[in-house]
Amino acid sequence: MRPSLDKVMPEAWEAAEAFSSAIRSAVLRRGLSAQETEFIKLRASQLNACAFCVELHSREARRAGIAQQQLDVLPAWRETGLFDERQRAVLAVAEAATVLPTTDESEADLVGARRVLGEEAFVAAEWVAVTINAFNRISILSRHTVRPRDTEGKIIR
Repeated sequence: MRPSLDKVMPEAWEAAEAFSSAIRSAVLRRGLSAQETEFIKLRASQLNACAFCVELHSREARRAGIAQQQLDVLPAWRETGLFDERQRAVLAVAEAATVLPTTDESEADLVGARRVLGEEAFVAAEWVAVTINAFNRISILSRHTVRPRDTEGKIIR
């Protein structure tokens, strides 16, 4: 069994959480909404196959008011008309920052996203993507598990 990064070195985990908190505050001041940040976190977590973070950010996305239908089709967001221009921009940032190295196609997506979001919100979106990618890796390497929940979201023991 692998050691859990957050349990064996809690001071590093606390620093990661402080970093995440600072990014959260900064991006909201730069014009990203809570919904937009959850779109980034959820899409990056899906791409990284981080089950723990997918489950967590699916719940957080619903709490932020994202429609269940959008969550249902999120992996195929490019194929639907369910996402507005800003949502599509932050999803493009999430994908480009997660699937590295960037390609000509993802670079073009980033240019378009910057045009839609403006420089500050665009950079804020990239910081959200950087942060969730770090947390995906922590959760995957630590083997964080998804615990069963009831229909109200409470953990079933």
